[in-house]
Amino acid sequence: MDRHRAALNRLPRSFLVALATAPVLFITGFYAWPVITLLWSTARSSGTSPFRHVREVLWFTTWQAVASTVLTMLVGLPPAYVLARYTFRGRRALLAVATVPFVLPTVVVGAAFLALLPQSWHGTAQAMIVAHVFFNIAVVVRLVGAMIAVIPHDLVGAARTLGASTARSARVVLLPLLAPALWSAAAVIFLFCFTSFGVASLLGGPTHPTLEVEIARRATQLGDVGGAAALSVVQLGVLAVIIAWTSRRQRRAAVELPGAAGSRRPRTRREQAFVGGVAVATVLAVGTPIAALVSRSFDTGHGWSMSAWTKLGATELRPGVGLGLDPLASIGASLRFAIVAALIASTIGFLAAAAINASPRAGKALDTGLMLPLGTSAVTIGLGMLITFDTSPFDWRARWWFIPLGHALVAVPFVVRSLLSVLRATPGDLRAAAATLGAAPVRAWWHVDARTLRRPLLAGAGFSAAISLGEFGATTVLSRSGRETVPIAIARLLGRSGALPRAQAFAMATILLALTTVVVMASATRERLGSDDA
Repeated sequence: MDRHRAALNRLPRSFLVALATAPVLFITGFYAWPVITLLWSTARSSGTSPFRHVREVLWFTTWQAVASTVLTMLVGLPPAYVLARYTFRGRRALLAVATVPFVLPTVVVGAAFLALLPQSWHGTAQAMIVAHVFFNIAVVVRLVGAMIAVIPHDLVGAARTLGASTARSARVVLLPLLAPALWSAAAVIFLFCFTSFGVASLLGGPTHPTLEVEIARRATQLGDVGGAAALSVVQLGVLAVIIAWTSRRQRRAAVELPGAAGSRRPRTRREQAFVGGVAVATVLAVGTPIAALVSRSFDTGHGWSMSAWTKLGATELRPGVGLGLDPLASIGASLRFAIVAALIASTIGFLAAAAINASPRAGKALDTGLMLPLGTSAVTIGLGMLITFDTSPFDWRARWWFIPLGHALVAVPFVVRSLLSVLRATPGDLRAAAATLGAAPVRAWWHVDARTLRRPLLAGAGFSAAISLGEFGATTVLSRSGRETVPIAIARLLGRSGALPRAQAFAMATILLALTTVVVMASATRERLGSDDA
């Protein structure tokens, strides 16, 4: 009977092909083809100039990523433990606060730490590392905290009963069980820090370039596209090695645990003090840079003033001295690009998720292919698109939709993941009931699966818009004069001398912070509603 129902509910092969065609063409044409072109252009290049200083740049990129990863793990473990183990008033608010940095655009984080840190720290590796720790705390809270939540309380209690100290109990009992989550979180954080562009370019400066910054500098400032391509290939190779190594370590460390252990209220004064101290420290660590960013937008060097805000529409610093961009126009450009990127990403993501869910075997290849952009730096994606689509009949570099297309390439994986989780949670009995009542497979799919995705699809479109609003790496390579987005405008204003342009940069970063926050909160609300419906 079950086989008969499954046969009745099976979608026609032609329909599955139709669903998968657009996503396959999208990832093949705008990711695989550019990456292959990048590799081919590097292989044909005989020059060695791009590699003169690559050893120093690669070494700096690697050690700052390692240092950022280690410090992030150390700083993120206390809030991860508190949020996973204890129930207390304000827990949801604290979880939201700890997650905020990760959804902020990197250029906002960079600007916030420029506003917070003393001048002597600007252009240093220390500034980059501190900002990376701030940005990635949420990774530890989410990934490691999820594992802490399923470790039985009595395991640690048994170790303490046998005379082990708190530190020894953590080292002997907790750390071995947390090893898979620790490796997973460390790998994600390292990848983000290794390919960081917004934070590195704003805080590291020209004296501390990472591979990502050097690639963009060669492509946009020096006009050395071949050298930039060669460095991109080096970066891809390093990332492939790191991902393979950490995946192997994670598999070796895997352990089986029982179901969720649950959380409890802090009982002793020591536990209450620990929870309270971690909560206060987390709020201060997240809130201080953001508060500094907002306050510095009112500091024009001559006391507190609204000048930076009221002069955002001006294209001149003073009579006869041009600003070189229109800050308000950049807001309009960012909003237009975000809408287009959201439409592209949600359309491709919807078709891909439906195809992957309906055909699990063939869908694995499509799912893997769509995830590949997440493991590739945004600057490399932008550079690959730049050198691929530069000749007729595919000379699209001057097209207005080229930038949001690059944004959508990065956003599609997030849409697919959010939609697949809803599709896989949809009871199969609904489809079987529709088939039993005489509905054709395509009609049953439309009424059961497609309609279930309406709200999650809006949430995915919102997250895509938020990604587009803050995207900085690929946009730096692809943007042209007159089409500056808000992140590009912030970076250029910060590069100008004088207190007013810097205050305007902080004002623009505050606007971008507000826009991103509104979009993310609206998307999260839609996603919760969609999950409730499913």
